Amino acid sequence: MQLDWTTLVLEILNFLILLWILKRFLYQPVLRAVARRKTLIEQTVADATKQKTDAQTLEQQYRSRLDAWEEEKTHLRERMLGELRAERERQLVELQNALEKEREKNRVLEERRLQDLERKLGDEVNARGAGFVARLLERLATPALENRLIEVAIEDLRGLSDEQRQQIDRAAADADVPLRVITAFPLPEEQRRRIEQALSTATGKAVKPEYAQDDNLLAGLRARIGPWILQANLRDELSFFAEAIRHGHTD
Repeated sequence: MQLDWTTLVLEILNFLILLWILKRFLYQPVLRAVARRKTLIEQTVADATKQKTDAQTLEQQYRSRLDAWEEEKTHLRERMLGELRAERERQLVELQNALEKEREKNRVLEERRLQDLERKLGDEVNARGAGFVARLLERLATPALENRLIEVAIEDLRGLSDEQRQQIDRAAADADVPLRVITAFPLPEEQRRRIEQALSTATGKAVKPEYAQDDNLLAGLRARIGPWILQANLRDELSFFAEAIRHGHTD
């Protein structure tokens, strides 16, 4: 058998062409697809890792801010009460000195004048104290603080006594009396759902409150159905604080 060099060269050429075709139209596309898939997986893993890290960072920041707010609130409250006590004591001292000077002239008339002066001074101190607290709370009123107050309200609803639940149930039994929830800032859907769940548990039936917004509340919420009312907002707390000062109580 004789070796046909022409045939051999053609066979070799055909084999090389076949290798080129396989590499160009099969092997390289597969490699590119694998590379793209690998890149996509790596990007997905990187994105997930970044999101987890960002979430942890945000949670830590929120906890730190909340702790700082609690510390600042306690400090401001103690300072405010100290200033109010000092101012009240100063006014009383001045009043007593004035009484001693005028006592001998006309005791009955002086005592009457003293009572009127004490009332006016007390009202002025109370007004200044309430004004100071109001201005402070207005500066501190934020959606984050409202969220915290709403969480407190939800905890209060969960801790209601049987007697309180019966009172709410009697108020909710009247279908003509709507359940209204008023907040200072717009409520997200998730927060509305949690409020409705807590109210439904308290009333013993599913409820759908009417929502309203009133920035006079400063921050927090006020829920009302008939004679029953839940107050967890800065405006109502400020009114309570002013009333307590007016009667000589600072809790």
